[in-house]
Amino acid sequence: MAKTEKWTTIIKPKTGLFDIDFKELIHYRDLWRMFIKRDIVTQYKQTILGPLWFFVNPALTTVMYMVVFGGIAKIPTDGLPQPLFYLSGICLWNYFSVCLLKTSSTFKDNENIFGKVYFPRLVMPISTITSSLYVFGIQLILFVIIYLYYLLSGIHVAPNIYILLVPVLVVMLAGLSLGFGIIISSLTTKYKDLSILFTFIVQLWMYATPIIYPLSMMSPKKQWIAALNPVTSIVEAFRYATLGTGTFDWMQLGYSFVFMCIILGLGIVVFNKIQRNFMDTV
Repeated sequence: MAKTEKWTTIIKPKTGLFDIDFKELIHYRDLWRMFIKRDIVTQYKQTILGPLWFFVNPALTTVMYMVVFGGIAKIPTDGLPQPLFYLSGICLWNYFSVCLLKTSSTFKDNENIFGKVYFPRLVMPISTITSSLYVFGIQLILFVIIYLYYLLSGIHVAPNIYILLVPVLVVMLAGLSLGFGIIISSLTTKYKDLSILFTFIVQLWMYATPIIYPLSMMSPKKQWIAALNPVTSIVEAFRYATLGTGTFDWMQLGYSFVFMCIILGLGIVVFNKIQRNFMDTV
């Protein structure tokens, strides 16, 4: 008798906006890990300093901020040592901006792969978010080293119980960057000039976030306006949790979390729609 054939993989056409198979992402976890390794290894391959650039980049940026914004512009740092203040914001912003820019070019950068083989397209931007955590972790080590130096020197820096929220804050940054990034990536398959505009917007976005200045230097009305930026409360909460200085507001943090959930859900839906026929427009 003929043996009954059993298929190990069945690929079905997507029928609706919300027809998203998240179990499929788990099924392709090996591919996910491969993309993570690729992103980490190739970033500084054939460079002289190699992974040391993960330290050099934030260190040089911190020195530049100390000279320009701390020395020339005389912008206050909430009574904190300038290296700690600037580095705490730089670590978070670097992770957010890198994830944002990389995921926003997902379709454009990987059109050759997408056109040859099937796999869940969402694996690509998620792997970018995950691999960037590696860089963020290294830069966070630099922050901890400088933090311990000032702590042992007797400088008043006071971590508190809210430091337990740091993983949640990182997840919120990842969700925001993934949501915004895949929306922009979906739109740029048809409108190429949006990628140039978005790069410019990200640069301006940093100045709308309290990276080089404390939120406390603003009036209450301006603080409320600045808090409309969902990244603002995340940066301020991180500083408050690790350094004991900053503006911590549960309502603002809740707003950022809800904003992240909405933009991430919207991004996944838009991405799911565009991925069906993006090869016709990319």
